[in-house]
Amino acid sequence: MLSNSPVTLDQIPSFNLASDESRTTVPPGSPSLSPSSPPPLAPRGSLSRTSLGNCSSPSLLMAAAVAPSSGGPEPSRPPALPRTFSTSVLNIKHRKSFWDKFWNERSARRADVHGEDLIVTPFAQILASLRSVRNNFQCLTNVPSNKSRRSSGAASVSTPQPRNLNPGDEAYLKLAMETMEELDWCLDQLETIQTHRSVSDMASLKFKRMLNKELSHFSESSRSGNQISEYICSTFLDKQQELDIPSLRVDENVEPPKGAQRKERPRGPTTMSQISGVNRKLCHTNSFTGERLPTHGVETPFEDELGKCLMEIDRWGIDMFRIGEMSNERPLTCVAYTIFTSRELLKSMMIPPKTFITYMMTVEDHYVKENPFHNSLHAADVTQSTHVLLNTPALESVFTPLEITAALFAACVHDVDHPGLTNQFLINSSSELALMYNDESVLENHHLAVAFKLLSNDGCDIFLNMTKKQRQTLRKMVIDMVLSTDMSKHMSLLADLKTMVETKKVAGSGVLLLDNYTDRIQVLENLVHCADLSNPTKPLRLYRLWVERLMEEFFRQGDKEREASMDISPMCDRHSATIEKSQVGFIDYIVHPLWETWADLVHPDAQDILDTLEENRDWYQSAIPASPPAEEEPGDPQRSGIRFQVTLEEGDAESESESAGPM
Repeated sequence: MLSNSPVTLDQIPSFNLASDESRTTVPPGSPSLSPSSPPPLAPRGSLSRTSLGNCSSPSLLMAAAVAPSSGGPEPSRPPALPRTFSTSVLNIKHRKSFWDKFWNERSARRADVHGEDLIVTPFAQILASLRSVRNNFQCLTNVPSNKSRRSSGAASVSTPQPRNLNPGDEAYLKLAMETMEELDWCLDQLETIQTHRSVSDMASLKFKRMLNKELSHFSESSRSGNQISEYICSTFLDKQQELDIPSLRVDENVEPPKGAQRKERPRGPTTMSQISGVNRKLCHTNSFTGERLPTHGVETPFEDELGKCLMEIDRWGIDMFRIGEMSNERPLTCVAYTIFTSRELLKSMMIPPKTFITYMMTVEDHYVKENPFHNSLHAADVTQSTHVLLNTPALESVFTPLEITAALFAACVHDVDHPGLTNQFLINSSSELALMYNDESVLENHHLAVAFKLLSNDGCDIFLNMTKKQRQTLRKMVIDMVLSTDMSKHMSLLADLKTMVETKKVAGSGVLLLDNYTDRIQVLENLVHCADLSNPTKPLRLYRLWVERLMEEFFRQGDKEREASMDISPMCDRHSATIEKSQVGFIDYIVHPLWETWADLVHPDAQDILDTLEENRDWYQSAIPASPPAEEEPGDPQRSGIRFQVTLEEGDAESESESAGPM
């Protein structure tokens, strides 16, 4: 059992990146790679590797061991990967995601030089190109490698084998030209980097441009495709970087259309500093008395049946609807209590069981039961999904009890007091919450404020026995994880994770160390985000129930918007939304790329999840009704195809990078 104190660097486990020498491909003209020795850190237990068809990416494995001491001999490391070596699981199965198709189309003319697949993230591409340049330089000059000049352990294994190349020979000139081309491409990329942006921003902007391009094509396919594209763009892309500046011009002497004037709403003398939603009437008074605690955390006449359901708490795809029925409509409390008890977190974190149940019931009372989707049943489902993802063999012993507690707590409270409306609706309607949080992650900030405020209720402080340092660390982690559930941050999260994975793969060291807070919280943020977007990966019967609930919540918002003479949000018009096609687009453009990247991180543990996801996608694809083609009608902007644009500067940079050199 790991200690509860803040983790130190010598306690942090490592990620091990296994190499696959037999499948490594090298661009023509590049130095051959010698077979590698076993990776420096072996994972606890053997993780068998499954066939991935044409996927040549190495597996990313988590090592439970601690880095070797400096006194022993330094173990050898696998060779560096060329920049064009596939390091993603875009080909985990036969299906290809949108960015795989995107890059395959653009790279067809370069396939002979760069192999079958491409690295996606820009920073990893630059790193791999520079490594290739270094190798080629040694081949051309036969300069011995000076190990003292490079602190990276990968430098020694990236040294090419001596080659008989004579100046003037065709092979020599070809390698020299390829090296110059690689170096020119790196220089072009570095010249376009803006100093105020991080390397993860480079990937995020690229992913957004790729998605924008695909959505523009998709929106032109049919009227429903236009609406679905608009929904994905407005929900999963951060609009702050997608503004079309010229469209913000205000035309003079143009009267607004009739009915467009917004009605003034009377505002009471509310106190902006007051957290709304924390004074909701509680329903759990005297729900249990004396010293006896309910077996599963809740009083229910179906205790035996509930116990049978909770026996599968570690299984992906558990029937949360059944648990809701058997728990007397207390799914969150019983699921959280079962998970914290089974993990012995109540003991290790010194949380009194009665206090835990009291707090969880209080939180559950602050979930709005009237919401079809964003209620305590959804919170319980995300919490259980987070629990299962934390149990994945690849993550064994990677995170401390404090980090696990923070992740599970974040999942429990991530939608507390959700009004059943989107962030954009709250912003467009100038709600008090939007004003309080300056339009930035409005709901997510509110969920956090309510969750931490409820800890101050009588008998609810479950973190009372933590040290001040532990409490501060947990609070920071919870804030970061809940804010990451803002769907507009999706592309940034995905880009961060993919950049980290690909960069470590091409670095050649074979080890992904989670030795700092940024890297560790990045994995946890993506884990909770995956759990929040896990409905399409569940058994089809459950997935369809979740879709019905979500769409009904969307439709209720659309009804409110119609009554208030507001523009109806995409997918919120119950008279025009196409549910089946929206789910296919949702999976193709959002869910599948996310789960592919997560599967790359924990390979092969998520293969069954991906299989289910693709089967569900196929079912919804087969259920799509015939749709009329898109027709542009004059004067009807809702029917016209939409164009998703980035700023001129970003667009120019992208076009230049695509034509500058090998990608």
